[in-house]
Amino acid sequence: MMLLPRWFAEAILLLISVLAFTNAAYIGVNIGTDLTNMPPPSDIVTLLKSRQITHIRLYDANSHILKAFANTTIQVMVGITNQEILKIGRFPSAAASWVNKNVAAYVPSTNITAISVGSEVLTASPHVAPILASALNNIHKALVATNLNFQVKVSTPMSMDIMPKPFPPSTSTFSPSWNTTVHQILQFLDNTGSFFMLNAYPYYGYTTANGIFPLDYALFKQLSAVKQIVDPNTLLHYDSMFDAMVDAAYYSMEALNFSKIPVVVSETGWPSFGGSDEAAATITNAETFNSNLIKRVLNNSGPPSKPDIPINTYIYELYSEDKRSGPESEKNWGMFYTNGTSVYPLGLNGGGGGGSGSADLNGTMLFCVAKVDADDDKLEDGLNWACGQGRANCAAIQPGQACYMPNDIKSHASYAYNDYYQKMKGVGGTCDFDGTAITTPRDPSYRTCAYTGSPNANGTGGNFPPTALGPASQVGGNANALIISINHLPFLATLALNLLLLL
Repeated sequence: MMLLPRWFAEAILLLISVLAFTNAAYIGVNIGTDLTNMPPPSDIVTLLKSRQITHIRLYDANSHILKAFANTTIQVMVGITNQEILKIGRFPSAAASWVNKNVAAYVPSTNITAISVGSEVLTASPHVAPILASALNNIHKALVATNLNFQVKVSTPMSMDIMPKPFPPSTSTFSPSWNTTVHQILQFLDNTGSFFMLNAYPYYGYTTANGIFPLDYALFKQLSAVKQIVDPNTLLHYDSMFDAMVDAAYYSMEALNFSKIPVVVSETGWPSFGGSDEAAATITNAETFNSNLIKRVLNNSGPPSKPDIPINTYIYELYSEDKRSGPESEKNWGMFYTNGTSVYPLGLNGGGGGGSGSADLNGTMLFCVAKVDADDDKLEDGLNWACGQGRANCAAIQPGQACYMPNDIKSHASYAYNDYYQKMKGVGGTCDFDGTAITTPRDPSYRTCAYTGSPNANGTGGNFPPTALGPASQVGGNANALIISINHLPFLATLALNLLLLL
């Protein structure tokens, strides 16, 4: 067998990362672990795959979680804690050791594509700030030494607090007390082709503004003509506080003569519950914010001052962290319960609670079908479960009906699996069936047989009203799926990973 050089596989991975960043925006999710009943890593992977989530950010480099993501192609951002920065910033050997242990040891099986060095260091751990730029440089040099610097980018998340007056965006600047440190960081990001990580929370922007901005502005809702938010200097209109926050970062960087560093929103979200003095922290507002956020990000446009630069964004967070200290809202940012069901309906319709089918974020329909090599006995068990306990509508695969032929177990199982998946995905239903099923963007419909979710499904009764089965969300109705995906060349990613494993 001809062995391909390692650089060939690495070149494919580099091409994937470049196309992924420039082709279209993506939505990722933050995964915190400060909760009482943290699901096992395998369950986390299952949840993410079932919801088509392809980008995650970790706050550390948990070995169990990183191992679980092996061979998934999910893009992983690992984190260096604020406590680790001092040692890494002072000693290049410590940085090399960290990269070898927490990145090189898992690549290429685990698709690590970024490292976040600390979290809001300038405001949360100011004593560490003077050495932050050194830590970034040392980590990057360690990546160069392991030949991973093209695949793995390095940055550090910043709080909105480092911009004292973010509105109007055009006059926003970084706090003068941090100018030297921020300039060093921006120089590093510019030199290495990395991105500026911004933790942008309209929830806090709204709750601390003392009524200056309307709630609808924070929730991406359309404002009346008399309430339009306009920058008086540029006359640019801001339809959401989120866009204004991102633009404030761009203008602040430009004030220090950096104009080519893209902004990635490393954290944003909305709490679904709060204390008696946290009136805005409601499940309805959380649902509205995150649903509209997904729509906003995935229209592939940037903020008003940078309309051609999409805003890649990570939602905070996957699970609520009940062990966090602080106000009640701090414990209620999660979008999913630990059993995998949604806290509230969340989809692409901006309001949740409706919609059918299982489209990924490119608008591509995902269908659930039987694997080609699946065992017939397991397929029969899966078919019986789907048509029975799973309550799939299996009328179309009965003798004489539109999907009865071909009369074989794989065809019938595929139809039943897909019907169940389309109806139950929003409340935790997955496309697995004991390992006999797989999702595909290819419509499996044929001749007169239209699969549930297909544009032509009316002919066989495949389109469906919102299901009444499964656990109800706290706001009524069933929790629709959070379907977060972007087509980052999964075939090439798998090919590159397999090639590297063979070298």
